[in-house]
Amino acid sequence: MAVPRLIVGLGNPGAGYEDNRHNLGFWFVDALARDLKVTLTPQGKFHGHVARVGDLWLLKPTTFMNRSGQSVVALAYFYKIMPDEILVVHDELDLQPGSIRLKKGGGNGGHNGLKDIQAHLSVPDFWRLRVGIGHPGDRNEVVNYVLKAPRKEEQELIDKALDRCLQVWPKLAAGDYEAAQRVLHIKAV
Repeated sequence: MAVPRLIVGLGNPGAGYEDNRHNLGFWFVDALARDLKVTLTPQGKFHGHVARVGDLWLLKPTTFMNRSGQSVVALAYFYKIMPDEILVVHDELDLQPGSIRLKKGGGNGGHNGLKDIQAHLSVPDFWRLRVGIGHPGDRNEVVNYVLKAPRKEEQELIDKALDRCLQVWPKLAAGDYEAAQRVLHIKAV
């Protein structure tokens, strides 16, 4: 089993997007960087904010969600990181707030960030840490929904889910995805 070498948090850059549901991946990478005691800094050639801990890279693309693949591929190709060594953390409409699913490969579920990463990598075989934000109930409201802050009770569930993700970080870092799944896939309370 491949050990992750690149952790990508998906989101949109800029203060106007910071508290949006769609920035959940940024929230995780920021928290992981704090735990690992590293600082993310802007790196133009990688189109994002980057930090390094040994052989591990943390990345927050600054290309906006729909162009995330440009940033991911720039760093992955430069450091010869294979798709199965990439873990993408993102918001998931198809999961209730607080629910988490860890999986490798698969479709993009209409998520524009994943869609762009798949197009740039030419394969879907990277790991995804999917953290639920819930669905607005009407597909015509999805864009407005993901670009707004969660309600207070949703934010609490999302924060607990992100804490669980940080708690299993040692298992993820070791490439023990199965053990991480056993912890992460329990039902949110």
